Amino acid sequence: MAAIAGQVTSTLLEAHEAEILTGWIARLRAAGALQTGRLSESELTSQCREFLTQLRGALASGADIDHPAYAGVREQLASISASRAQQGFSPRDTAVFVFSLKQPLFDLVAQRAKLDASVLLEANWTIGLLLDSLGLYTMEAFQKTREELIVRQQQEIAELSTPVIKLWDGILALPLIGTLDSQRTQVVMESLLETIVQQGAAMAIIDITGVPTVDTLTAQHLLKTIAAARLMGADCIISGIRPQIAQTMVHLGVEPTVVSKATLADAFALALSKQGKTVTRIKSASAAHAPTSLESRHG
Repeated sequence: MAAIAGQVTSTLLEAHEAEILTGWIARLRAAGALQTGRLSESELTSQCREFLTQLRGALASGADIDHPAYAGVREQLASISASRAQQGFSPRDTAVFVFSLKQPLFDLVAQRAKLDASVLLEANWTIGLLLDSLGLYTMEAFQKTREELIVRQQQEIAELSTPVIKLWDGILALPLIGTLDSQRTQVVMESLLETIVQQGAAMAIIDITGVPTVDTLTAQHLLKTIAAARLMGADCIISGIRPQIAQTMVHLGVEPTVVSKATLADAFALALSKQGKTVTRIKSASAAHAPTSLESRHG
């Protein structure tokens, strides 16, 4: 019966496609499909027309959306879902594209098909199940694209929030802001190691002034990053350990095997001293506020 219902619907679609298209677009417009301004009416009409063409051809083989005949339908729905996820459409806006086709198809079968009651009921049941399945497929495709976008944005945010800064020749600084979890630690480590290689740096300052709390896991991530930098030939200095964080690390029994300083400025001064440089103030009788310069220390 499902195959017969599919063939009947396919035949009716071929004969009355313009009528269905008009009713479908009217329902989409009433549901607010064009109110966002992200989609023009011509684009919506083109998508609807192409979908009806794909659906008409697939219905001749039945109502199983996993059938090879539905490959074109699935491909178009996946493309529409991905596009709308990227454009910022809501899940409802995306699902309405498929579900709003139900009533126009029900009306078409009821008005145009010369069927007895049992076959008419089966045809409507088949159409309903088919569009429900296609609607769920649309939402799965939408959700998959949305999740991929979120992951990509999280990676980009993590990269932007962990910049490696060149302070001086051979000295890098990595200011950390926010929570340091496993995923972000990997981004931090890769960014730091790549910059060490590119800059040929011998010193790296990891500043955790912006890290709100440090637990055992965070400390382990931090130490792993330092160990990786050492394997690349760069010594590390930690700066910005606040009293609360120091107490927490002592309470947890975490003993960093690395030099630490209270501020980034102190760590930078230490890094310069390890390179045989020091910060001095230029003496000037005329300047009220003399600038600071770097001078090499001579033994």
